[in-house]
Amino acid sequence: MRAIRVHTIGGPEVLQYEDVAVPEPQADQVRVKIEAVGVNYIDTYQRSGLYKVALPFIPGQEAAGIVDAIGAGVTDVKPGDRVAYAGALGAYAEYAIVPAWRVVPVPTDISTPLAAAVMLQGMTAHYLACDTFPLKPGDTALVHAAAGGVGLLLTQIAKMRGARVIGTVSTQDKAALAKQMGADDVILYTETDFEVAVKQLTNGKGVDVVYDSVGKTTFDKSLNCLRPRGYIVLFGQSSGPVPPFDPQVLNAKGSLFLTRPTLAHYTLTRDELLRRANDLFDWMRAGKLHVRIDSTFPLAQAADAHRTLQSRITKGKVLLLP
Repeated sequence: MRAIRVHTIGGPEVLQYEDVAVPEPQADQVRVKIEAVGVNYIDTYQRSGLYKVALPFIPGQEAAGIVDAIGAGVTDVKPGDRVAYAGALGAYAEYAIVPAWRVVPVPTDISTPLAAAVMLQGMTAHYLACDTFPLKPGDTALVHAAAGGVGLLLTQIAKMRGARVIGTVSTQDKAALAKQMGADDVILYTETDFEVAVKQLTNGKGVDVVYDSVGKTTFDKSLNCLRPRGYIVLFGQSSGPVPPFDPQVLNAKGSLFLTRPTLAHYTLTRDELLRRANDLFDWMRAGKLHVRIDSTFPLAQAADAHRTLQSRITKGKVLLLP
């Protein structure tokens, strides 16, 4: 099969398009013939060495396709089933081996590209809004990168839960898209200091929660946007990792809470995984959740997909198509 492999950490140029042996599923595993692959920031973190992965490796955490072989003991799915998954390394390939418990059946009326596009970012948005800080009517949330893949989905889910959403974006086009998806207020951080704007929009009270996937360049001001006992939920670092800081800062700024969650810990069991995925599929089918695909690339052009994602010009999901 053809696959993308990383032999040495570095920039997008280290993504090599190669011939690799087709893998065989072992007990409790399935082999998926990949039809669409989701590109995510975690892929760039692993490629660059920010997150450590043993070399060489096939990147990619998220895909959708057809089960074409199963290992011993697999009963939940069978060859021919349409499935999607997130959280298993090796998706940048024509075939991938996935733990059987991690694959989710895809409803017949949801396309394979949309299924691939919603798994990792959609379930991330789900746990952020429903569990890490369970939003309720009357809450106000600040969503950074509100027109990005997670941001657009998180905004929609937050609105479903009755919250007020203030989003930050970099351009007028992105502001219009965030508004279209339900954001109540949108701040162009390229033109306006988002901390000042948030304080004006909340009459000085601050927000209940900041969902921050940007990291280094937003973190300090995000803390300043919170009400006393507010939550900062740091779930990414597209601008780089947050430097070490003194936890006493959380006390001084209002007995704040800081958490750094990851999807794996919010899909610990198959029941939890299916609950999140099926909520997303149900909302999509009901027209309540709109998944926006920004761009698609052939698998061989994975490096270009990474460059596009890291340019932060995207408005929605980037996909690879084997």
